Amino acid sequence: MTADLASGAANTMQMWAAFALILGALALYVSERLSIEVTSVGVICILIVFFQLFPVIGVDGRNVLSAERLLLGFANPALITVLALLVVGQGMVRTGALDRAALVLLKAGAGSPLLSVGIVMVVAMLISGVLNNIPVVVIFIPVIQMLADKLDRPASKMMMGLSFTAVLGGSVTLIGSGSNLLVSSALIELGYKPFDFFDFTVPGLVLAAAGLVYVLGVLPFLLPDRTSLAYRIMSRSPKHFLTQIAVAEDSRLLGAKAVGGVIEGLPDVRVRMIIRGEAVMTPPYHDFIVEAGDMIVAAASRKAMSAAMSDDPGFLEAVADEPGGEEALNKTERVMAEVMIAPASSMIGLRLRQTGFQLRTRCFVLGVQRRAHMVRSRLSEMVLEAGDVLLVQGEPDDIRALGADRNIVLMEGSAEEMPVVHHAKRAGLIFLGVVALASSGMFPVVGAALLGAVGMVLTGALKVQQATRSLDSKIVTMIPAALAMGVAMQETGGAQFLAASMTSLVAGSSPAVILSGTFMMAAVLANVIGSNACAVLFTPIAVGLAAEAGVDPHVFAIAVVFAANAGLATPIGYQTNVLVMGPGHYRFVDFIRGGAPLVLVLWLVFSLFAPWYYGV
Repeated sequence: MTADLASGAANTMQMWAAFALILGALALYVSERLSIEVTSVGVICILIVFFQLFPVIGVDGRNVLSAERLLLGFANPALITVLALLVVGQGMVRTGALDRAALVLLKAGAGSPLLSVGIVMVVAMLISGVLNNIPVVVIFIPVIQMLADKLDRPASKMMMGLSFTAVLGGSVTLIGSGSNLLVSSALIELGYKPFDFFDFTVPGLVLAAAGLVYVLGVLPFLLPDRTSLAYRIMSRSPKHFLTQIAVAEDSRLLGAKAVGGVIEGLPDVRVRMIIRGEAVMTPPYHDFIVEAGDMIVAAASRKAMSAAMSDDPGFLEAVADEPGGEEALNKTERVMAEVMIAPASSMIGLRLRQTGFQLRTRCFVLGVQRRAHMVRSRLSEMVLEAGDVLLVQGEPDDIRALGADRNIVLMEGSAEEMPVVHHAKRAGLIFLGVVALASSGMFPVVGAALLGAVGMVLTGALKVQQATRSLDSKIVTMIPAALAMGVAMQETGGAQFLAASMTSLVAGSSPAVILSGTFMMAAVLANVIGSNACAVLFTPIAVGLAAEAGVDPHVFAIAVVFAANAGLATPIGYQTNVLVMGPGHYRFVDFIRGGAPLVLVLWLVFSLFAPWYYGV
């Protein structure tokens, strides 16, 4: 270490300048006065200009912090792997592959809603071990919301736990989290062997188990009830649309029993009437059995209708009863949106089948919503009024074209892509193939991820535009910026200087104490600057501390992996925390209240288990 400091003495000015720039970047990241993208690109630009004017000369006489070296982060395998996994995850979301799995989990715990919560948390944790945890959290947010409704508990008591369990699950394998890959990549930069797929699985499972106990048994009591806030934000009840369901010979409703105003298999749908031949039957029903040919007119929320059509695109009948409805409802690219009948619309006073809406727009009406009216009629016979809201479905271009139709008003922000359920199996097979290739060790992780991303596009599970939209600009810019700052710390001697300073704080302590201190220092940093930046910036420090303690550097690098994933006490610590802020109606302080104790639990468990497991 003395030799390292001596070699860095000649670069003292550059080292302190690098420190100043890094602290300034961290302050901007925390304050968010500039966007993360602008800050990240700006940092790279300043580093390039500064080290071009004040170069750090290597043993070969060249500038070791040239523009080429500082820009290598954009070609870093870890960055490419993370982006490719985001595309694979988007393919799973787009095809509804994980939605079906989530419904199976809910049925598995049907006897006990609390058991369902535990099952969902465990499965989200396990999936996060082999899939980037951001899309996993996106998929399971509606599942947690559904459970919160069934348990009659506020979502704020449960939503944060979803983020935490997904992050903990991502600490079990190499590809579970982007920060894991970054630490492995940093080891390569430092001249060490990268991690294998299961290198930290055992301690990761121990920490995940401890975190799961905390999430299920402690966290709900620490989090506030934000129900009143939720009601203020969502002051209006969700719209319920009148829709109709044609019971075909192969319908999943065939033989279902109707009791009261509910049919088995449709718990969130309220039946208004059932038409059988010329007979019209209204609720309440007493053990009424649904038969082929029945027409069910019902009221349902958009969410319930979307869920039904995710499993069966042709489940709802096109209201206008025009030719081609079934084929259109089963098209690969489907978008659902809401349109309102304009005050001067030519459609006012006409029945849906008289408007020619389908022929004119190539969109199909799935339901109609009218305020303060109990409608009991077949939808095609319903006379339209100004202000009626139609739930329509069509291809993306046709939905966008509705904005130019003067007879209707396309509700801003209502368009939603429907899952391409026909491709769910192929998306699942691609996902399993990526996991198999990456975990076998016979194929590079980055190669497996890229093959999976390309496979999602080639098989039609995703379009190129959809794959592109799944890429996060914050990740694209922040990871290269963090890598550039890490390289600057390393080459100017800053990392060695920090390692020596931190080592002096625990001078004379055992390697186990130094390892524990490394975890805590990195965890605090992760909650301030985020997990990815912490992984890159702290790995060189950890390797230096390992050298001082005489321990295998991989052990200390593993401590950085877990500590970087412990960014749970602030929303900026990990991106999944940001994802659940809206659904949980959380405030910044809620993460400190719920996440800080978990960070301490993880630190304590790691400090007790890791020294024993690794023989430190």
